[in-house]
Amino acid sequence: MAEANRRITLAARPAGFPTESDFALEEAEIPEPEAGEVLVRALWVSVDPYQRGRMSEARSYARPLELGDVITSQTLGEVVESRDPRFTPGDLVVGQLGWQEYAVARAGTLQVVPEGLEPPSLALHVVGMTGLTAYIGLLDIGRPRPGDTVVVSAAAGAVGQITGQLAKLAGCRAVGIAGGPEKIRDLRELYGYDAAIDYKQDDVSAALREAAPNGVDVYFDNVGGDVSRAVVGRLAVGARIIVCGQISQYNRERPEPTFHPGALIVFRARMEGFLVTDYPHRYAEGVQRLARWVADGSIRYREDVTEGLEHAPRAFIGLLNGENRGKALVKVADRS
Repeated sequence: MAEANRRITLAARPAGFPTESDFALEEAEIPEPEAGEVLVRALWVSVDPYQRGRMSEARSYARPLELGDVITSQTLGEVVESRDPRFTPGDLVVGQLGWQEYAVARAGTLQVVPEGLEPPSLALHVVGMTGLTAYIGLLDIGRPRPGDTVVVSAAAGAVGQITGQLAKLAGCRAVGIAGGPEKIRDLRELYGYDAAIDYKQDDVSAALREAAPNGVDVYFDNVGGDVSRAVVGRLAVGARIIVCGQISQYNRERPEPTFHPGALIVFRARMEGFLVTDYPHRYAEGVQRLARWVADGSIRYREDVTEGLEHAPRAFIGLLNGENRGKALVKVADRS
């Protein structure tokens, strides 16, 4: 085992867009587990847009990080030492352990990675929280019906790549919005979207008129801003808008309203925000079905991997810049 625990902490609160100087790479003692706790060695850590909100003091659904705190994240790791009978050394687990090489957690806060899941990193995305976000958001809130047109923004990202494929499995027409030719190619060739719109090159409103001639029945919103404003203008009567994220707004000191709420009256539409953590009763079903769809090839995915814990801030900044293709992950170590 290593002699020290390397970790990434919050050095300064970002003013607008984060920079690498807002983070610090520190060394600390490797913690020791007490009764009912487990020491976990990180193999992979997740990089996600929600982490930006945790760096701000603005009111949100979770407590903000304090300066000096380890950056919050989900981690896939292996158990090094256990003082709880539910875990033994070598077990693969997922938990909210942060950007650090070693962490102690209460045993009840960890989930065992399902045996046979290959690669195990799927537990951090398709067969984990991002997959469940797509599954619960689309099926429980969007309630798609066969023949519906489902539009997904940030469609080549961790959640978007799964949402479009779930829409297809539900018998819907899937339209993805992303930025850049490589992502557009992924939408069509890898994820099976029926139409793909490049918001960096295309007139989104005009492209939507062609891709969704009968209007948008379900909109899975990951970005807000101008893209969402264009989609709202193409809603069908009775549309459902799922507000999952607003990545275009996270680095603004003053977020901009996406559209006038009167549009909900015009289209008799319903708009609902959600957090996947409010639906734990849906996890078991979702994980089982997502794992089966990955295994039989019904769902495909892409991982965008950065090597080395020290490069996690760079991966995070790239994510906010839209540079990732698929789920952004940082590989910290190989399994022992």
